[in-house]
Amino acid sequence: MRKSTALFHASSPESTCTLAQRLGAHLRPGDVLLLSGEIGAGKTHFARCLIQSRLIEPEDVPSPTFTLVQQYDTDAGELWHADLYRLYDPDHCVELGLTDAFETAICVVEWPDRLAALTPADALEISFAAPGDADDSRDLLFTWSAPRWAGIIAQALA
Repeated sequence: MRKSTALFHASSPESTCTLAQRLGAHLRPGDVLLLSGEIGAGKTHFARCLIQSRLIEPEDVPSPTFTLVQQYDTDAGELWHADLYRLYDPDHCVELGLTDAFETAICVVEWPDRLAALTPADALEISFAAPGDADDSRDLLFTWSAPRWAGIIAQALA
């Protein structure tokens, strides 16, 4: 399947947050976002902004680094935020219920390389990178193969 890409330069944490909110507005159950990048690249910040924009009741959105998965009730149904950094066996994703959630919830997954063969084929991949010696700016590379993402990305980046 052919993959498409789009690049977004976020000049600040605020512009990263705005993009997360705009993208989040279009997500529905069954959508999976795969966030990759080095530690400190902005994955959790992006996820937090997206999640907070969809919550029914405002609440803190901690990083699930130690709990592995956090679940939230949103205006579109359940949202799962997974941080797989400490996970070394993809089978644990099945035990956590994450693979089932891929079909029934909005899922935001940090460190998606840990999924290996369990990675959903129609997920939206977002790679975070700090360009050169820039302070708070980030380059976000969106990669997808499912046709539905093209319109969503176009609207989020507009």
